[in-house]
Amino acid sequence: MIDVTLNERGFGQTSRSDAWWLQPLVVFLGLSTFVVYSTWAAFQGDHYAYGAYLSPFYSPEIFGDSSHSLLGPKPAWWPLWLPFSPALLILWAPGGFRFTCYYYRGAYYKAFWADPPSCSVGEPRNNYRGERSFPLILQNVHRYFLYLALVFIVILAHDVWKAMWFEDATGGVSFGIGVGTLVLAGNVILLGGYTLGCHSLRHLVGGGLDLLSGKPLLRKSYDCVSCLNRRHMLWAWMSLCWVGFSDAYVRLCSMGIWTDWRIL
Repeated sequence: MIDVTLNERGFGQTSRSDAWWLQPLVVFLGLSTFVVYSTWAAFQGDHYAYGAYLSPFYSPEIFGDSSHSLLGPKPAWWPLWLPFSPALLILWAPGGFRFTCYYYRGAYYKAFWADPPSCSVGEPRNNYRGERSFPLILQNVHRYFLYLALVFIVILAHDVWKAMWFEDATGGVSFGIGVGTLVLAGNVILLGGYTLGCHSLRHLVGGGLDLLSGKPLLRKSYDCVSCLNRRHMLWAWMSLCWVGFSDAYVRLCSMGIWTDWRIL
């Protein structure tokens, strides 16, 4: 009989010789940058619209001062002590979808909580609670945020349609395509790839069945979602960067720093 002694690794201890710390560091910097920028942008409440363009951080604009507002300016019943921004009324939905995403959970658990910092690397705690108790059990609401995220894809696609109509010199509206139109369209494509490749959607369209061969429509849907799901991490990062860029583009055009070139 061989006597084997298992020694617990201390925080950061590992026998790995590669740069295992690089990926969690990049994730930490990337997510931190986005969180800081998106929080700042959401509280601005200004420069979020430019003509036919509306920042995806503010869409749909329920209350606000731009021409995109559905119900007019800030309501009189809004408490004076509470900061107002149209983004704060809606940003919780797409934010909640990303925060509870299966990929992002694994990413920020490692990058922010070092749980663990990487495979075969010692972590700063000795017990494992998983997601079966409060507060992490709340991560299971991801499947419900999915329904809201699908609605937002439709809303943002409608924003792209509105971004194809520009006011002309006579005061009328004419069809056109600007750089901003392509920026907002790219945002919908990348967000669509990320959302439609969601693990919860994959289970929704086919995960509840033992056999898909007798359900050709569900089988095709399952295969399509699975195809996007294989690159879920790539879609997640590309859509995250592009939605931030989309807000910055509209903001800088509204501030007069950038010029929106008309292509058509």
